[in-house]
Amino acid sequence: MTETKGLKLAVQKFGNFLSSMILPNIGAFLAWGIITALFIPNGWLPNKGLAQLVTPMVTYLLPILIGYTGGKLINGHRGGVVGAIATLGVIVGTNIPMFLGAMIMGPLGGYVIKKFDRSVEGKIKTGFEMLVDNFSAGILGGILAIIAFFGIGPLVDIVSVAMADGVEWLIHTGLLPLASLFIEPGKVLFLNNAINHGVLTPIGIEQVRQYGKSVLFLLEANPGPGMGILLAYCFFGKGNAKQSAPGAAIIHFIGGVHEIFFPYVLMKPVLIIATMLGGMSGVFTLVTLKGGLVGPASPGSILAVLAATPRSGTAFMANMLDVLISMTVTFVVAAFILKMDKSEAEAGDLEKATAQMESMKGKKSSVSGTLTASKNLNPAKVKKIVFACDAGMGSSAMGASLLRKKVKAAGLDIYVTNSAVSAIPEDAQVVVTQSGLTARAKDKAPNAYHVSVDNFLTSPAYDALINDLKKGAKHESAKAADTGEPKTILNDEKVLKKENVFLNKSFSSKEEAIRFAGQALVDGGYVNPSYVDGMIERDKDMSTYMGNSIAIPHGTEKVKKEVIASGVVIVQVPQGIDFDGNKVRLIFGIAGKNNSHLAILSKIAVACAEMENVEAMVRAGSVDELLQVINQAIEKNS
Repeated sequence: MTETKGLKLAVQKFGNFLSSMILPNIGAFLAWGIITALFIPNGWLPNKGLAQLVTPMVTYLLPILIGYTGGKLINGHRGGVVGAIATLGVIVGTNIPMFLGAMIMGPLGGYVIKKFDRSVEGKIKTGFEMLVDNFSAGILGGILAIIAFFGIGPLVDIVSVAMADGVEWLIHTGLLPLASLFIEPGKVLFLNNAINHGVLTPIGIEQVRQYGKSVLFLLEANPGPGMGILLAYCFFGKGNAKQSAPGAAIIHFIGGVHEIFFPYVLMKPVLIIATMLGGMSGVFTLVTLKGGLVGPASPGSILAVLAATPRSGTAFMANMLDVLISMTVTFVVAAFILKMDKSEAEAGDLEKATAQMESMKGKKSSVSGTLTASKNLNPAKVKKIVFACDAGMGSSAMGASLLRKKVKAAGLDIYVTNSAVSAIPEDAQVVVTQSGLTARAKDKAPNAYHVSVDNFLTSPAYDALINDLKKGAKHESAKAADTGEPKTILNDEKVLKKENVFLNKSFSSKEEAIRFAGQALVDGGYVNPSYVDGMIERDKDMSTYMGNSIAIPHGTEKVKKEVIASGVVIVQVPQGIDFDGNKVRLIFGIAGKNNSHLAILSKIAVACAEMENVEAMVRAGSVDELLQVINQAIEKNS
């Protein structure tokens, strides 16, 4: 079971990585698709001069962008540069658009330069850093380009031709509709972007180059099956699923956000049959009537489908019938399934399904949380709740502060604290952890009631837990203890000094941002230099993104001995930096010793729980202004 789960996670991560190389460049793909649709000889506005843009864009621009993005994902801007150079080797070494080659050479270039940088770190003499940086990138990129030219390019050429021939065979034998048996379940497992942009798009672009359009762009992007599911819930659903389905349908069909219908399928997994039958019907229609698009429809909105439809009247009719028929078949089958369902809808079904979807995505969400009990919760006997994270000094402290506030507001006489996951006290009755740590927490505290969250700042699981506790607890005279904490953020200037607040910073990668925050802690005398590597390791093991555009990088439990004194640094990043698919604009670097930092973390947590406070801190033009936002939030909530 563990091996199967590990394989599943590996496939999801690989799929997410593939799509992460394509998604940031969708604008370029759409530009190419629009220019192709408009200006090629059989386009809407044929123009021989402007049509010359089509070939260079698909041959050079798009693969190089993919290669750069793949390298950047591995090692920031330097990785992107080397990845782009290496990608040029596969482009020149073949006669077809090298999207698959770019997906190989881009990350490989980033990995090679990352390994080189690690090997020479701390060994370069002062004054020679720029020289070594530039020459290493140029030399390694050139070598990889040559390897790609002679080896990788021809190999990928063979693979691409074989894949394209396989698709052609499926089309000519009439078996292409069977692809929906894999595509539709894959979408609900959040492999939609990997399937569409990692597999179908590269082959589809080659078909466009040869035939002017491709049916492959509509296999995954077709909004019909998802729309059929949501319409079925509109008419035959129950409870909050029925109430929310109309809004979800608009977002799905017009906005192109397919992920919004996944929870509705997860609530009743048998509905996957409806999406598969709908998808197969649509693909059959598409192939029979010879439809297709001139470029990827991303996001999968009906508007994007229309924009990428070629001028041919038959293609327009085929594409629209594809969407309409797949939507109708899905709706009829889903309606039958829902109508036959005699069970009463549970109020939490949609939320549980959403949380399940988030876990499948392999990404952190700002709204997810699930309850997973090792034993039944007895609300009347709960006296101690423990928040646990890897080191027990950062995210758990902030989460404990927020829940402590909710416990106080509910009038519950319950002690809320935080700890490292390896040090969960034996008397913990409820344990809250990030989902990736829940298994370890259960091993440490098998008799506790466990709550898994993906975001310590704004999880709905908190409110669900409070509601459960209120049902059986006697709290007429219960009051939260007064901690005696200072009312303002700067009462303890040893932990957070004004000079440790940095405004208007920008970074090329999250690792660079974390190292900046770590070095600030080193410079402030809070930690030894080796603590910074522990901060990097902590974020790799478990994302330090907390939700609401903030991250709190801190060290692992192994490097707690490197902490000299508790300290907090604040880094404002107005333009944002990517943390595992989440945009972070405020970074709170943390080092904790003897819990003396918890008072400040508590205040920061309260302030950052409100998005308007976060926005105000991001806009702050001075250190005093930023700190004043936190102080005002403290006063408001005291």
